[in-house]
Amino acid sequence: MALTIGDTAPDFQAETSEGPISFHDWIGDSWAVLFSHPKDFTPICTTELGYMAKIKPEFDRRGVKVIGLSVDPVGKHEDWAKDIEETQGYAPNYPIIGDDDFTVSKLYGMLPADVSGDAADRTPADNQTVRNVFVIGPDKKVKLVLVYPMTTGRNFDEVLRVVDSLQLTAKYKVATPVNWQQGEDVFIAGSVSNDEARETYPDGWEEPKPYIRIVPQPR
Repeated sequence: MALTIGDTAPDFQAETSEGPISFHDWIGDSWAVLFSHPKDFTPICTTELGYMAKIKPEFDRRGVKVIGLSVDPVGKHEDWAKDIEETQGYAPNYPIIGDDDFTVSKLYGMLPADVSGDAADRTPADNQTVRNVFVIGPDKKVKLVLVYPMTTGRNFDEVLRVVDSLQLTAKYKVATPVNWQQGEDVFIAGSVSNDEARETYPDGWEEPKPYIRIVPQPR
């Protein structure tokens, strides 16, 4: 079954382009982004891995580890990285899991449990469901799941925006409105009573409706 928000992200051991890892140990006390790919040497994924390398310092600044996955062996990832750098200007600067035995893809509900055989015999279309983004918290719980079709490149600026919201709302009892960006006003969470809110926000809040209580972003 596919993972949903609040599930524990399955632990696993895997070979990556930066050596073997045990996933939960690798995450440690950090946040993590796991983003998956159907096959090496595919055009849309080439742009995605290059752009992720470009903006990885932004994830680093937020204490977020980044790891990729592709349904091919690690050796092919190394060759693909050369193409990514040549065409996108940035080589992957994060580990990429070699999932040629489909273990992680199955664990995360991206491929059926009965998939078997040689990964080299499978086409990108065979693996088209392996195009997900998982944001995982330090508690190893899944905080976000995004699933994309093969023909649409992912928006990693949006993943950064969501991480900002997740980290803020994990620390404070607030929620972020549509298209929220760092520094903008937020809502007092619905779980907070007005009495409790008055203690936290003694200057009050803007209230266009009783269920919409607007305050500056906590710092």
